[in-house]
Amino acid sequence: MSVLCLIANPAEPALDDKMVGAIQHETGGEINWLCQRIACEIISPKSADALPIARQHLAGKPVDAALVPLTHRRKRVLVADMDSTMIDQECIDEIADAVGIKAEVAAITARAMNGELDFHEALRTRVALVKGLERRVLEEIRRERITLASGGRALVQTMKAYGAYTSLVSGGFTYFADYYAKRIGFDEAIANVLEFDGEKLTGTVADPIVDKTTKLTRLQALAVEQSVPMSMTLAVGDGANDLDMIKAAGMGVALHAKPVVAEQAGVRIDHGDLTALLYLQGFEEDDFVR
Repeated sequence: MSVLCLIANPAEPALDDKMVGAIQHETGGEINWLCQRIACEIISPKSADALPIARQHLAGKPVDAALVPLTHRRKRVLVADMDSTMIDQECIDEIADAVGIKAEVAAITARAMNGELDFHEALRTRVALVKGLERRVLEEIRRERITLASGGRALVQTMKAYGAYTSLVSGGFTYFADYYAKRIGFDEAIANVLEFDGEKLTGTVADPIVDKTTKLTRLQALAVEQSVPMSMTLAVGDGANDLDMIKAAGMGVALHAKPVVAEQAGVRIDHGDLTALLYLQGFEEDDFVR
């Protein structure tokens, strides 16, 4: 048994009855609206090609489609990436901008997130380039340049209200992850530690580095700690270092992700915000905790 989810971005509520009806006419199944004009599900579609049929109908429209199992639909563990997932920016790129080398560092970041560079090497290279930056500048960046991704707090707070454990596991830095995890409401945060000499960055990162293996291992460990099968876990991210956990999770979501990630993820969300992950689990808008 499965459910076909059709989800638009709340900022652009483009889903309508005609669109849903046309898809349901070909796929079969029962229509259930989770939020008018934003999210609808077609329960137990009869067609084996329900997802490609939906995507064909939605081509060129700002609406995502995903096919998810009905069993264990509401997840009890969430592991989320931070940069370009729970926040809108890549922190290392914003740090680099403060010393006038954003373009150079952003190019390295993009290649690393596309899986074209070794993550450890790319991280150390970028951090070395911002050696000497003062802590007060990091504080300014955290305060003035970073914005929370839309729907993130609702995702975390709603899942926690329904019994889930939530973990922010980032290949970025604790200086940002600890702060934003607290603001969003995560139960824990794990990230890399920038090293300082007094009030200035040394250009180094403490070992061990948080990488794709760390993310996967924490996801698996949390399933054991929370006494749930992997089918009841959810992972979300956008970069190559998120792919292992996305593929291992009961529901793995590529959110506005790099092509290499979107192509291999079980679910891809190209248009919706983080509340899409609640609709995928069958939550209605009235269930959201904001």
